[in-house]
Amino acid sequence: MNILLIQPSQDRCLGFQSLAVVEPLGLEAIAGSMPEHNVKILDLRLENHLPKILRDFQPDFCGINCSFTIDVYQTREIAAGIKNWRQDVPVFIGGHHASLSPEDFFSPLINGVVIGEGEVAIRDVVRAWENGDDLRTIPGMALNEPSGLHFTAERPLIANLDKVSFPARHLTQRYRFHYHLGFQKPFSIMETARGCPYRCDFCSVWKFFQGKCRMMSPERVLQEIKTIRDKYIFLADDNFLISVPRAKRIAELLIGNRIKKRFMFQARSDAIVQHPEVIPLLRKAGFWKVYIGFEKIDEEDLGRLNKHNSVQNNEEALKILRAHGMEVIAAFIIDPSFQENDFRRLRQYILDRKLYSPSLTILTPLPGTELFARLKEKLVTTNYELFDYVHVVLPTKLKLDDFYREFTELYKAGYAWSQIGWEGVAAILRNTFSISHLISMKRAAWAAVEPLNYLAGHERKFLF
Repeated sequence: MNILLIQPSQDRCLGFQSLAVVEPLGLEAIAGSMPEHNVKILDLRLENHLPKILRDFQPDFCGINCSFTIDVYQTREIAAGIKNWRQDVPVFIGGHHASLSPEDFFSPLINGVVIGEGEVAIRDVVRAWENGDDLRTIPGMALNEPSGLHFTAERPLIANLDKVSFPARHLTQRYRFHYHLGFQKPFSIMETARGCPYRCDFCSVWKFFQGKCRMMSPERVLQEIKTIRDKYIFLADDNFLISVPRAKRIAELLIGNRIKKRFMFQARSDAIVQHPEVIPLLRKAGFWKVYIGFEKIDEEDLGRLNKHNSVQNNEEALKILRAHGMEVIAAFIIDPSFQENDFRRLRQYILDRKLYSPSLTILTPLPGTELFARLKEKLVTTNYELFDYVHVVLPTKLKLDDFYREFTELYKAGYAWSQIGWEGVAAILRNTFSISHLISMKRAAWAAVEPLNYLAGHERKFLF
């Protein structure tokens, strides 16, 4: 059976694809679970030729990944394009947003939504479609029927992640030269765990995974790493240090097997503060950059996010990591209620601590989160393409153009050469693939963070 899996384009956003384009790991994982079929992955971010692919590949089944809210409209358009090409080809949607808001895909042009993890579910769906079986018997589905959405029984999570097939990374081989994260290239993503025990109200990860956490064994992690050719690997776990003994064992295996990779990972600052002894071991194993959600610079503001962490932990973790030569990417959430003084204080905080290349996002209540349930009546727009973390969708205290001016100045301060300093520039140059690419990325970042670009986004009109 010819199966086409599609990653939507993101060409309607502000151009940040110049700064990061990561492989569609979810689609690779789905493809890896179906070795008996002829599967093709189409990444529309890099190859915008859907009609040609449909004509040449002649798919019998299509799946579209909609993990991000901003991809909803494009996902619908892709489905329409497939059905216009051939009405009888089944089209199913999967991913985080689709799983948490399947009602956004109630359409005669879409057969249904696969809710939650897809590796086992997609095999069941394809088999049932081939045999003409009733899809209502398959758990974890939202099926489009004339009377409305029909939800089947809940599908249990995969019990043992060690039994999950390796992602079919060879299916994105023609794109791999273009995948990068900031200045890191060649670059791959992998996951070693799923879920998070915390309940941050702005996050949908814990809801997607039903509030549960599961981890691959260190041995399974090592096996997959050995299959990856790229030098840089980003571990997509929401908190790689969810089990410190496991993290230590993974590091020991990497060192013992002489794996020469450079690993980027995500972690909570409290885990680092509680277990500083793991950091030098990770550094020795090739871990060199960590993404930490600082979120706020005031304890009271941090508490409102249900983060269950502290600003003190953030600053202590920063000291520990830097003492062992690890780079830190700090993430901050900007509230729509920010005024000039709030932007000024955060800007100074970033400069004082030399947090170059910080992640700066505007508080956005994504569908499926506790934050959305609490604030949906206050939304000032229902245009999903503005739910991109760099547009405001809630009322601002400042005038909109003033808010965006302050936000872009904050971004420019965090990415200024004077902020990075010679030491930071040297670190970037050591890990980038060309000086010309560094310059082009710098220009792209500054072009993207122009206030007029943000305001122009609000002028676009889309049906919700």
